[in-house]
Amino acid sequence: MAGFTFHDYEGFGQYAKEHYNFSQAVRVGDRIECSGQGGWKGGSASTVPDLAESLEEQIDLTFNNIDMAMKTAGGKGLSQVYRITSYHVRMQTTPKTMEYMAKSLAKWFPDYSPIWTAVGVEALGLPTMLVEIEAVAHDPKD
Repeated sequence: MAGFTFHDYEGFGQYAKEHYNFSQAVRVGDRIECSGQGGWKGGSASTVPDLAESLEEQIDLTFNNIDMAMKTAGGKGLSQVYRITSYHVRMQTTPKTMEYMAKSLAKWFPDYSPIWTAVGVEALGLPTMLVEIEAVAHDPKD
């Protein structure tokens, strides 16, 4: 697999690799992409993670997990992310979804606005997940 490397953070990242056969992030040259991250609070490598109860907390924890995935792949974290794709359960019936996302984007990206696509879905990978976010970053090799 020359040209790209896969990375998994401790806890749920390792659990997902072992039980679901996918990685949290991949580095391809100067680009890092992370798989869909959720609002989990952590979790050991042998358990499914605890998800935050509220949508607002899940969104915030999701950005924290993206930051962790990017750093595990050798990047500097969210400061290098230029593209976000978010998936939302009950997007049409949860009026605060876009408000919470905008608030988190302003918090996590205070110096610029990444490109963003928001998609409403019926369900996500874990039963109580309300949001899942993928991200792409540019991390130039010095």
